[in-house]
Amino acid sequence: MTSLDAKAKTLLELHRPGDPVVLPTVWDAWSANIAVAAGFSGLTMGSHPVADSVGRSDGEGMTFEELLARVTQVTGAVDVPVSVDIESGYGQEPARLIEGLLAAGAVGLNIEDTVHLEGKRLRSAEEHADLVRGLRAAADAAGVHVVVNARTDLFLRQDGDEADRVDRAIARLTLAAEAGADVLYPVGRHTDEVQLRLTAELPLPINAIGQPGTPAKEHFAGLGVARISFGPFLQAALATEATRLLEAWQ
Repeated sequence: MTSLDAKAKTLLELHRPGDPVVLPTVWDAWSANIAVAAGFSGLTMGSHPVADSVGRSDGEGMTFEELLARVTQVTGAVDVPVSVDIESGYGQEPARLIEGLLAAGAVGLNIEDTVHLEGKRLRSAEEHADLVRGLRAAADAAGVHVVVNARTDLFLRQDGDEADRVDRAIARLTLAAEAGADVLYPVGRHTDEVQLRLTAELPLPINAIGQPGTPAKEHFAGLGVARISFGPFLQAALATEATRLLEAWQ
C-alpha cells in the first residue's frame, strides 16, 4: 500500500501544462475500480455524483462524515491517488477537513467559493484565499502535501458583468495561488480564447472539465490545460447508457 505522502507527491507531479492528466470523476468503489482497470493513474470524487449515489442532493446535501464514509470505500478499493470535492467545506474548520480526508485515505481536494450552507453566497476573493491558506497550513502540519485545487464558480454563477468576468476570475484565483493552492479550477465550459487566457495568465496548473465521449484531450493539451476531470458528466453518460439498455426490456 502506497503511503499518503507518496500518493500526494505522485498526484501533484501528474499536473503538467500541455500534457494534462485525466482524473476520472468517480463516486463509489465500483466506478473507481472501472477507472483504474481502464489504466488511469489517479481519480477525483465529485460532490454531485457522490451525492446522487446515496440519494442526497448536491450542494452539501450530505454531511462531511457521510462523504468521508464514501471516500474510505473508494480508497480501500484502489491504490491510486484520490482527490475529493469537498464543496465549500461543509462548515468545517480547515484542520478538520484535512484530518478527515487523510484519515479516509484521500490526498487531494477541490474547494469551492460558493458557500452552500449560507444561502449559496460567493466568498470574497480574500476570504477564499484565507480558506486555502488554512488548508495548506493544516496539511503542512499533518506532514502530507495535500494537493489543493482552488475552484471559483464565477463562470457557473455568471456573477457580475461578463465583460470583466475573466479578469475577476484571474484575480481571484491568483490570490488562491499565493495562499498555497497547487491547482486552479475556473470551472465552466470556456471558449478557446478564454481558456488560453486562463492558462497563460494564471500562475499554476489549470483544471478543465471534460465531457466523456468527446475525444478532447489533445485539444485541451493545446490550450495548456494540466488536469481534466468530468464533474457529473461520466455518471450522467453511464446513466444514459443504462437507460437505453433497460428500455429494451420494457
